[in-house]
Amino acid sequence: MTIVNPNRREVMQLGLALGSGLIITRAFAAELRETQVFKEDVASGKLPGIGERVPKEPAIAELETIGTPGGELRMLMAGPKDTRMMVVYGYARLVGYTPALNLVPDILKSIEIEDNRVFTLHLREGHRWSDGQPFTSEDFRYWFEDVAQNRHLSPSGLPVTMLPQGEGPHFEVLSETVVRYSWARPNPLFLPDLAGPDPLFIYRPSHYLKQFHEKYANKATLEALVKQANQRNWSSLHNKFDSMYRNDNPDLPSLEPWILKTKPPSDRFSFERNPYYYRVDKQGNQLPYIDRVILSIADSKIIPAKTGAGESDLQGRYLRFDNYTFLKAGEARANYKVWLWRTGPGSQLALYPNLNVTDGIWQGLVRDVRFRRALSLAVDRHEINQVIFFGLAIEGQNTVLPQSPLYSAQNRDAWASFDVREANRLLDLIGLTKRDGEGTRLLPDGRPMEITVENSGESTEQSDVLELIRDSWRRIGIKLFAKPLQLTLFRRRVFSGETTMSIDKGIENGLATAAMSPWEFAPTSQQQLEWPKWGQYYETKGEAGEPPALPTAVRLKELYEEWLAATSEEHHTGIWHEVLRLWADEVFSIGTVAGVLQPIVVNAKLRNVPEQGIYNWDPGAYFGIYKPDGFWFDLSEDSAKSASLSSPPAPR
Repeated sequence: MTIVNPNRREVMQLGLALGSGLIITRAFAAELRETQVFKEDVASGKLPGIGERVPKEPAIAELETIGTPGGELRMLMAGPKDTRMMVVYGYARLVGYTPALNLVPDILKSIEIEDNRVFTLHLREGHRWSDGQPFTSEDFRYWFEDVAQNRHLSPSGLPVTMLPQGEGPHFEVLSETVVRYSWARPNPLFLPDLAGPDPLFIYRPSHYLKQFHEKYANKATLEALVKQANQRNWSSLHNKFDSMYRNDNPDLPSLEPWILKTKPPSDRFSFERNPYYYRVDKQGNQLPYIDRVILSIADSKIIPAKTGAGESDLQGRYLRFDNYTFLKAGEARANYKVWLWRTGPGSQLALYPNLNVTDGIWQGLVRDVRFRRALSLAVDRHEINQVIFFGLAIEGQNTVLPQSPLYSAQNRDAWASFDVREANRLLDLIGLTKRDGEGTRLLPDGRPMEITVENSGESTEQSDVLELIRDSWRRIGIKLFAKPLQLTLFRRRVFSGETTMSIDKGIENGLATAAMSPWEFAPTSQQQLEWPKWGQYYETKGEAGEPPALPTAVRLKELYEEWLAATSEEHHTGIWHEVLRLWADEVFSIGTVAGVLQPIVVNAKLRNVPEQGIYNWDPGAYFGIYKPDGFWFDLSEDSAKSASLSSPPAPR
């Protein structure tokens, strides 16, 4: 997202990024084509014709090839809760990221933004929910007034991203298709949160949910519904059926491309195309192309084997890089292709010295930047890359990736070369010169320098990486022990300060742009393994945790707050560069390798899936930014006859 001039009114229009000035929305000129699967229902009067089902100005999909509607897509998931992945993959958002990581209107026709404070949202006239009811400003009003600010439904009030400096917006309904949110201060978190994989849903199907709300429902009828559903009260009933992200209520109207038709629990979930979906291709075909998506539930441990047997048409979830050889061997037999996409975290795995460890000796050491730098210099990243990832990963620190416009090779290389001599020199400089008979350095109180690295025990990859680091740290007189724990216990020990060091995935967003929040690099959350108590202090506004005790950590927090208050792209960019430089130089986490390749298994007849892509949670929503509503099955003998459009391929 780019803001050219924060003091003027900027408008995002269909298919164009913010910062383009005033753009005239393109009207859809092609004749709409009725979808084959709906023709019988249209003829019988069960469904209106396509002209009445899509918005007056539908979203026009930019596709590599125009597809043929029809077919069934199979995917494998590990549990009933994975129905939510269809919301992630479907990626119907008010605004969404393009593969180039620009924010553009999607469900919305356009947005007007003033000073990053006032956001005027324009809906598409004639847009309908999956049950055919109008999608209007009333659905936004219902959520804002009757859900988000109802103490029974939302005890915490508005979401944090709608409360810059603790202040909520002024909400206005300007017409049936226009709503406005106005803040006294800039709110740069608003649009990215709308575009996330688990998005901020600021609207609800009010016509459906009002029957469960005490303000609108008949009291006796509502009490009967509460009893029938075995719920405690009307609010728990409302929350049970209001499951936009969980996606486990087949009766809940949706704007997604495919609608859940199977009521949980089940080991097979069917999703059918939304007859009122808002996107069309350039030839007038309503998307999604694929009629039905089937999610089959299987143990996560056998999903790679079932994928290799050809039981999935599109699979990335529950596959790992070490499955690649096996999957590749089955290509011809099972009629699929295995592609390798880059992953998006700043480091596949990173070490996190716990700056809030309660042991006084260890706390003094891990808060000494020379100690953190020494540990980093003693990690042989090239060996990790070659032995575990076949030399295909990107070596370096836990920072943004080369695909990010904020990337700096200097930051990725900071204290990341394998330099045992310099690491030993730094440790000696600290005063850790005494060793025992085995050559292990001694702590100031005489204990051997043994670091136990705790982890959640979720993958063998962690133990493999730690084994290699154990060997290289011996050369600087430090013993490393790995301690896998159950996830809840692991988190509890880190939070309490019992853990000296942990290993986990690096920063989530290695693809950051200046418009995205740098919260991961500052003490802002208790979930941050390097400074959980400092993050908790920020989260609770000083009611719990501890204030940051290092000037550099304080500075990172200040920079984050400056970013929140900034209104221009230039200011946001400058703050980001200072954050990344400081983070890299201070080595608050010790990165290993990044951009690890993710196997993506694709049915050989499935089209418009990019051969090279990014597999990332946020931004990305895994397959979401590539818009699976445009994927289609080519059943012709000569797939080369598919009509090719002029839009550029996904970035490599």
